[in-house]
Amino acid sequence: QREKLRPKGNTYLIYMIFIICLVYITDEVASQIGTLMKTEIANDLFAKYGESSVGLLDIVTMLVVPFQALAIVYKPLADRFGRKLFLIVNTFGMSLSMLLIFLSDSIIAYVLGACIVQFFIPHDMQVVYIMETAPSKHRARIYSTIKFFANMGVMLIPLLRRMLMHSASEWRNVYFVPAVVGLVTCGVALFFARETDAFIDSRLKYLRMTDEERALDKQNKNTENAQGGVIAALKFAFKHKQLRWLYIVGAIANVGFITTINYQVILSYGYAQSYIDSGVYSSFTDELMNVVSVGPVTTALFMFPIGSAVAQVIMGFISDSKGRKAAAMVTAFNCLLAFIGFSIGARLAWPPYLVGFLCGACIGSFYSSNDVIIMMIGESAPTNLRSSIMSAEFVVVGAGVVVSYGVSLPLVTLLGNSFMGIIAFTLTVPGFVGALITMAAKTHDTKGIDLDKVTGCEWDN
Repeated sequence: QREKLRPKGNTYLIYMIFIICLVYITDEVASQIGTLMKTEIANDLFAKYGESSVGLLDIVTMLVVPFQALAIVYKPLADRFGRKLFLIVNTFGMSLSMLLIFLSDSIIAYVLGACIVQFFIPHDMQVVYIMETAPSKHRARIYSTIKFFANMGVMLIPLLRRMLMHSASEWRNVYFVPAVVGLVTCGVALFFARETDAFIDSRLKYLRMTDEERALDKQNKNTENAQGGVIAALKFAFKHKQLRWLYIVGAIANVGFITTINYQVILSYGYAQSYIDSGVYSSFTDELMNVVSVGPVTTALFMFPIGSAVAQVIMGFISDSKGRKAAAMVTAFNCLLAFIGFSIGARLAWPPYLVGFLCGACIGSFYSSNDVIIMMIGESAPTNLRSSIMSAEFVVVGAGVVVSYGVSLPLVTLLGNSFMGIIAFTLTVPGFVGALITMAAKTHDTKGIDLDKVTGCEWDN
C-alpha cells in the first residue's frame, strides 16, 4: 500500500524509460558479448589445442544448459515478490557475471561466469516492466524505441574492443565497462524505479482476500491449469495440422542455429583466410589472429547492431501490413542472403562495415523469423492452451538445435575453426530453404485472427 501511494510525478515515465533502456542495454550486451568475443576467448582458453579451440569451447559451455533450465522455477517468483526486485537482481546477476569473467584466470572461472549470465538473461523482466508501465496507447511505440536503443547499445562491444583490446589476449578487458555500467544501473533502479501498478493492484487484491476466497481461487486455478501442461500441449499441437507444421517449420529453421553463436568466428577466420590467400601470412598464426581481431573484425562489429535493428524493423512492418507468413518468409530469405553475403564478404576481404552490417542482418533476420513463427503458433492455439503450446514449441525446436550441434561440433573440432563458415553454410542454407518451402506449402496466415475464438481446428480440413 505504501508503494502504491508513492508519488510518481510528471517525469516518472521519462526516467523510468531511461532506467529500462540501461537495463535492456545491459541485457543485450551480456547476451551478445560472449559471441562477439568468441574467437579470442576460444584461442586464449584452448591455445594448446590450436585449430579445434572453438569446437572445444562450445562443448565446454554446454554446461550452461542446466542453469538455463532452472529459469523454469525462477521466473514465476516475480508474480509473488514483485517486478522491481527481479529487475534489480537480474541486472546485478548479469553484471556480476561479466565482472567475474573480467577477473577470470582459468577455464573454470570463465565457465562459472557464463553459467551465471545464462541463468539471468532469459528472465527479461525489463520487458514485463515496459508492458505494465507504458500507457496502452503508446506501449508498442515505447517498446520498439527501447528495443532499438538496446540493440544499438551492443555497439559498445566493438567500441571497447577498439579501445581496450590491443591484442587478442586482452579480451577480458572488454567485459569490465559493461559490468560497471550494469552495477550502476542496479543502484539507479533501486532508488528511483517504482513497482508496477499492475503488480501492486494484483498483490493487494490477493492479500485482501479471506481464507475462503483464497482457497476457492486456488481451486479454480488448479482446474484451469489441468487443461494445460507441456504433454497436453504437444498432444494437441500434433493433432492439428496448422500447429503441427508450424512446429516442424521451427525445427527445420533451427538446424542452422549454430550460425547464431559462431558468426564472429566466421568473420574472424574469413578475414584471416583472405590474408593467407593474398600471401601476407602462410598459416593461422597467433600474429595473424591478433591482426584480424583488432582490425577488420572489430571494425565490422560496429555495424552488427545496425544490421540487426534494420532486420527487426523490416519484420515488424511486413508482419503488420502483409501478414505473419509473409514476414517469416521474407526474413528467412533475408537471413539466407545476408549469411551468404557476410561469409563470402569476409573471405574476399570486402569493406568491414559492409560485412558487419550483413552479419547483423543475418542474425537479426534469423531471430525475427523465429519470433514470427512463435507468434503464429500463439495465434493458432486456443486460449486455454496457448501459453503451454507456445512453451512446448521449444521442445520440438530443440530437435533442430540438437542436429545443429550434433553435426557442427564434431566437424569443427576435427577440421578446425577455419571450417566454421562452410559447416554453418551447409546447415543454415538447407535449413532455411526447407523451412521456407514447408511454410509456403503447409501453413496458413494468422494475421487478424480473433484470439478469443480460435480453436486450432480451423485448418484441419
